[in-house]
Amino acid sequence: MAGPSVDPALEAAAATAPPASATETRQGRGKRRAAFPALRQRNFRLFWTGQLVSLAGTWMQRLGQSWLVLELTGSPLALGTVSALQFLPMTFLSLLAGPLVDRWPKRRILVVTQSLMALLALALGVLAATGAARYWMVLVLAFLLGLVNTVDVPARQAFMSEIAGREALVSAISLNSAAFNAARIVGPALSGLLVAAVGVAPSFLLNAASYLAVIGGLLAMRELPRPRADPGPRGARGTAASALEGLRWVRARPEIALPLLLLAVLSAAVINYNVVVPILARDALRLGAEGYGFLMSALGAGSLAAAVLMAAGGKREPADRTLLAAAAGMGAAYILLSFQRSFAASAALLALLGFSTVSLTARVNAAVQLRSDDAHRGRVMSLYALVFGGVTPVGALYAGGLIDAAGAPAYLLASGLLALAAVGGAFALGLGRKRPE
Repeated sequence: MAGPSVDPALEAAAATAPPASATETRQGRGKRRAAFPALRQRNFRLFWTGQLVSLAGTWMQRLGQSWLVLELTGSPLALGTVSALQFLPMTFLSLLAGPLVDRWPKRRILVVTQSLMALLALALGVLAATGAARYWMVLVLAFLLGLVNTVDVPARQAFMSEIAGREALVSAISLNSAAFNAARIVGPALSGLLVAAVGVAPSFLLNAASYLAVIGGLLAMRELPRPRADPGPRGARGTAASALEGLRWVRARPEIALPLLLLAVLSAAVINYNVVVPILARDALRLGAEGYGFLMSALGAGSLAAAVLMAAGGKREPADRTLLAAAAGMGAAYILLSFQRSFAASAALLALLGFSTVSLTARVNAAVQLRSDDAHRGRVMSLYALVFGGVTPVGALYAGGLIDAAGAPAYLLASGLLALAAVGGAFALGLGRKRPE
């Protein structure tokens, strides 16, 4: 896919015919900027760099929390319950968060939410370090983290369009996904080694410190554009009315509604990696914390590859057929993984799964934002947060219960078949057909 042309300054420099080595260097820089247009924006660079640091800490905490729950309970269902509680607020409150995101300055929202998440990580780290951690405490902290994330996720997603601009939005979303998945490679592997060596507490404490990078980047931003937004009516009734208006607006636009519906099914049935991968590592592959960490890193490697390819691909809006292909890849990877007992083969399939997952989620994210308008973007992204993370309680309980009853391979096979059925259903409803210009 062709990227944007080289900027006029580079063309003028080339006309002066400097030495060949200098010309090649400048052309190389121009190509990098053309491939990653969001990085031209200073504010986005600050945000992206902070996210890269903080997300590594987030992945360390995810692995540490899963392993801590297994140490405390030994139960896959208990692990699924933690994941369910962490996303439960998003299930019920995401739609109400959307009007708030459309109404208030997004940088201000993010400074508050990131600070609160740092305090929650610190609390869990102190509990784990002192040996005071109990299962019910993990449940409470997971629920509180979910409350904060309910506002943080749509605010963070919508903020990218403000700091990168509409023309660079696909690049910004893909680069953010690349940061997320680069962190997925580093974070779990480092956390697994730390857990094996000294326990789970450092995973939480390092995550708490990592939020300082995001907060510092947000405070260092300047000349933020004033987005066009409809503040809507105030108060509880006004917020509810604004949320319902946003739902009606999305429902009337199948080019937005159908990708969100497909993502909702895949999120519930397939994207339960924090539940299934530790059980797969422990029971099917007979691995410890280190092996679990490297399996999660393989998942992250595939995800990172997909994100970088998208970020380097230019500005074009994702085609709906690519969403269907990515969803089918997720189903196929799950089905093949259900038959594996080899670490190497499982790692390779998890890399494929990660590639397909990011290919779906980043494309849905970009598509629905580009097809939205400024006044509704916060509400659209709150709906995206609902179908991506808000269905997690259903998915986590489904995954934990089925794995508890029949084992990880049975869950993988059933969910893979369900994913393929969802692809067929979305195509039958019209996803993938050419939209009118």
